[in-house]
Amino acid sequence: MRSPEHRPAGVVTRTIAAGIDVIVVVTAIGSLYVGWVLTRLLFAPQEFTFPDIGALATMTVFIMFSFVYLTTFWAVSGRTVGAVAMGLRVVSRRGQLLGWPRSAVRAWLYVLFGFGLYWAVLDRRRRSLQDILLGTAVVYDWHANPKPHLGPPTDRA
Repeated sequence: MRSPEHRPAGVVTRTIAAGIDVIVVVTAIGSLYVGWVLTRLLFAPQEFTFPDIGALATMTVFIMFSFVYLTTFWAVSGRTVGAVAMGLRVVSRRGQLLGWPRSAVRAWLYVLFGFGLYWAVLDRRRRSLQDILLGTAVVYDWHANPKPHLGPPTDRA
């Protein structure tokens, strides 16, 4: 029998975790920008101007960084920084880590169609559209290391 902490996570907890992940990504991108600005200032102080980055470039960097961030964390541990903070883990139907290919596809779907998360409000098993398409689940899991096999998520609330 499965422990209660491995039940499917609700939409509020998942939304908070996603918000934390957005903050992590924006902070990382901001840090890269500040590093770039300081490097330019160091090597050409007389000609220094702040780089003018357009909205399209900013969104492209945000999307690409988010994709790499999510893919890496989901493939390696099933947990992003937001998931750790909220006690969540992304797993397969069998309760195992997703692996690189499924993590990459899930990350693209998650970044490009984030609103799919809110299908979990309507789904009896609290699955987002991404979870339904890829056979994944987000479960409560407060353990630091993934179990080799958690078992399938339960339907209990």
